[in-house]
Amino acid sequence: MRAQFVLSEIGVGLRRNLTMTFAVVVSVALSLALFGGSLLMSDQVSTMKGYWYDKVNVSVYLCNKSDAESDPNCAKGAVTEDQKKQIKTDLGKMSVVDSVTYESQDEAYKHYKEQFGDSPLAASLTPDQMQESYRIKLKDPEKYQVVATAFDGRDGVQSVQDQKGILDNLFKLLNGMNWAARAVMALMLVVALMLIVNTVRVSAFSRRRETGIMRLVGASGFYIQAPFIAEAAVAGLIGGTVACGFLVLARYFLIDHGLALADQLTLINFIGWDAVLTKLPLILATSLLMPALAAFFALRKYLKV
Repeated sequence: MRAQFVLSEIGVGLRRNLTMTFAVVVSVALSLALFGGSLLMSDQVSTMKGYWYDKVNVSVYLCNKSDAESDPNCAKGAVTEDQKKQIKTDLGKMSVVDSVTYESQDEAYKHYKEQFGDSPLAASLTPDQMQESYRIKLKDPEKYQVVATAFDGRDGVQSVQDQKGILDNLFKLLNGMNWAARAVMALMLVVALMLIVNTVRVSAFSRRRETGIMRLVGASGFYIQAPFIAEAAVAGLIGGTVACGFLVLARYFLIDHGLALADQLTLINFIGWDAVLTKLPLILATSLLMPALAAFFALRKYLKV
């Protein structure tokens, strides 16, 4: 009987404040969709870091004849065979180095043509203008500075370049976007909480006669509060379900189908469905508990029970 009463009161409360209930559902849905999106964005950045950092190379570019005429680092002339052998030997002795691959001028020219063949500059280049290099795979990408310190300014070495620096700039941008999404999410969450509190108070005010009678006949504080708390929880749960739907649809249409980013951006290792599905219970639990707790604390002061 009590459960039936509480359920009937929930329905009455939701119908009486339909506009505000709808506003609560929308604000909770948007804030939790942003919350879930920020969590997935963090997972995506971590996945990309693990994927790309594992492929990071440090390149030791060697001086050629053209560099000897124009680059101060190559003032002593083009790299000699003895210098190349010594550089390779020293690289092999370094504990941070996993593997070393030599790229000749012809190979460098071929790779350049493959990547930038449409560039006007490509037509004027010749293989002898390209630089020989050693491509170094590190055991730990963070140890780039060890190689740079050992070979920067060395005879025959034009420069030492680390691809990780380029990736770091990309990940800083992605992390910045993620924090911006979290800031918007926090703002939406505050708006949702304010709407929940106002909705509960309006509902309690419109039923003040019923609650007064219940208080007079000795109903417990929790029994009086239960319908209002349940109303907020139901509205929040609906919003959380909508947020989960947004995330599932976004993953489906943006990555797998529709835009099909997984097919178009094959160089990016996108997060899988497991990452999305593991976030949904957290979103649903948050959508249920957050409005319920907000309603509970609002009613303690408002109803004074």
